[in-house]
Amino acid sequence: MKLQLREMIMIGIFAALMFIGAKISIPTPFGVPITFQLFFCVYGGLLLGSKGGLLSQLIYILLGLIGVPVFSYGGGIQYVFNPTFGYIIGFALAAFIIGLLVQRIKISFIKVLGISIIGYLFIYLIGNLYFYFMKDLYWNKPMELITVFKVMFPFMVKDFILLIIAAYTSTIMIPILRKSGALKTVDR
Repeated sequence: MKLQLREMIMIGIFAALMFIGAKISIPTPFGVPITFQLFFCVYGGLLLGSKGGLLSQLIYILLGLIGVPVFSYGGGIQYVFNPTFGYIIGFALAAFIIGLLVQRIKISFIKVLGISIIGYLFIYLIGNLYFYFMKDLYWNKPMELITVFKVMFPFMVKDFILLIIAAYTSTIMIPILRKSGALKTVDR
């Protein structure tokens, strides 16, 4: 897998944006802080494509697992036992899927939003299941799966709003990047 310098730079930028997105936490009156990990994950998949989106997430994950405190609550290999680590795994899969699908379409807001929603669903499905299993099996604090979805619902709403913003703004950016040659498409 050969990467151009421009691709390497963009992958590095999106890995850094994930770190920034994890550390920014804007309080809201609803009790759900606004963070930007899902936003940058989706945006990375949309703008970098499957390979670049996945690599940006893998770099972010590897940095965290080797001990760099890039995750919301630190870093280190022990972070895999954090119930929220499943969402981080979901970020990598979602960026890949979003990038794979967006490379094959003619850009419109509805199509980009639909693709972004698919990635969003993967993140929350993997994340919520991981959360459930870690709480139930590892932490021995049983919680029904439906309760996990109920607890995460406010976060899902917040992230869905950010997803709409990412989808809309990317419909402006993607054609510009494609025209400049900075973003590749797959022949349809």
